[in-house]
Amino acid sequence: MKTILLLIFALFALGAASAKAQNQSICINSLGFLPESTKKASIVGDAKSFVIKKASDQSKVFEGTISDSVFQKDVNQTVSVADFSSFTKKGKYYLETPDGAKSVEFEISPSVYNQAFYTSMRGFYLWRCGTAVSGDHKGVHFAHEACHMKDGYEDFQGKPDQLRDGTKGWHDAGDYGKYITNAGITVGMMFMAWDQFQGKLKKFSLDLPETAKGYPDFLKELKWEMDWVLTMQYTDGSGKVSHKLTAKNFEPFCKPEEDMQKRYFTDWSSAAVANFIGMTAQAARYFEPYDKAYAKKCLDAAKLSYKFLKENPEDKVFKQGEFKTGGYQTSDPDDRLWAAAEMWETTGNSEYLADFENQAKALDFKIDEDWDWGDISNLGMFEYALSKRSGKNPEILKTIQQNIVEVANKITQNAAADVYARPMIRYYWGCNGTIARQVLNLQVANLISPDKKYVQTAQDAIAHIFGRNYYNRSYVTGLGINPAMNPHDRRSGSDNEVQPWPGYLVGGGHNATGWHDKQEDYSTNEIAINWQAALVYTLAGFVGK
Repeated sequence: MKTILLLIFALFALGAASAKAQNQSICINSLGFLPESTKKASIVGDAKSFVIKKASDQSKVFEGTISDSVFQKDVNQTVSVADFSSFTKKGKYYLETPDGAKSVEFEISPSVYNQAFYTSMRGFYLWRCGTAVSGDHKGVHFAHEACHMKDGYEDFQGKPDQLRDGTKGWHDAGDYGKYITNAGITVGMMFMAWDQFQGKLKKFSLDLPETAKGYPDFLKELKWEMDWVLTMQYTDGSGKVSHKLTAKNFEPFCKPEEDMQKRYFTDWSSAAVANFIGMTAQAARYFEPYDKAYAKKCLDAAKLSYKFLKENPEDKVFKQGEFKTGGYQTSDPDDRLWAAAEMWETTGNSEYLADFENQAKALDFKIDEDWDWGDISNLGMFEYALSKRSGKNPEILKTIQQNIVEVANKITQNAAADVYARPMIRYYWGCNGTIARQVLNLQVANLISPDKKYVQTAQDAIAHIFGRNYYNRSYVTGLGINPAMNPHDRRSGSDNEVQPWPGYLVGGGHNATGWHDKQEDYSTNEIAINWQAALVYTLAGFVGK
């Protein structure tokens, strides 16, 4: 039997050294497949055919031929594809080639993504700041005590040693800071998930504590974040919003409750004000059926900050000064556009509509293929494109919708040209989050101009994240094939458990083979709420009964 390169590292407890001695590498979506979805595996090697076998008794249920192999320079591999999309019978299976190489076991089921959605969404609960949290995953207990109960001090707002309530919210990433400009894209995507998929999510239990009575669990988690977001607005009635709430320096690798540094509300930035408006306007809209008083509180806060933003048109970028924690500094045109879109969608006020359309024109109605917290114009463009409100300029609407579809087509072309169906070309800090976020592009395009290729490419993106990739590994802790084990995460690095806290998407390599599953490698292996929200959105669209 010919020995070739293997990418399956330790799934069967073989360890890295023994893994190299194995045979054919079969990279597949280790979560499984929906019955009607595209089902493909990428195979490194020279097999020409394959079979699908039932996991329970090894009986053959499907056979097919493998595509001609393709050499791809960035991964330096020759890879072929096994396509078994026509096989739709529910059950648990594995793929095998004639030389005896086998894939990881996978499932075909309408609910195949439910557990991954549950775990990744509960990742936000386990990220909660200002309270004790606990949960179990695959027999391991994860917990921390109430933390950062002295958030935060107002020294940088001219009130030395004065404490004001800034508790709640989520820790931002592998550190314990809380940042408004990263919260914006995070909350924005999660509210869009609710808007588009709430029929599936309303009754989906996340086993959360009762912190927002009467709210569905999905919105209950978002309210925990919004409770903190509201505290970031200045109390002087100005409408200013602090850029972040952190200590001056990153904390060591300690448990959250052991972090005793003094933490501060910082100075404001115009981008933070705009992100605050986008989030509070959305919250007012989506929370209103469950808590009218809280929804009004959010909308009143949004209106106050919008008034301030209009009266202060300059782009005020946050300056770090004494702070060494995450900067999240960004120019504000895209943030202002999103703020206007959400205010219009919530209120119907023509002033906000005019502001959006003027800002969209200034940005040339651009839709980004490749985007993150530094440019969130897509959130505003998507809101406008999908809105059912009247009054939109027909030409502007047509242009934006055309641009959305054109970018989605480019994303599908990228995935089709990649041996692992990776839907984007570039690699950089947090690119795995962008891969998940591109599913938002695809789903919005599918709502505007339905085409099964958008749904198939979205599912290919999920497959890539959970194992159909160069490493034949899942990028999500605790889920899928040989998942990431050493994320840059202070909880995972300080709790004496071998297993990391579960359900988190790591950032990914800065080139096709550059991911390092090492705790110290924050540039490729950190976790962050903006990437996590993209993962949650991606899975939410495919939650089944």
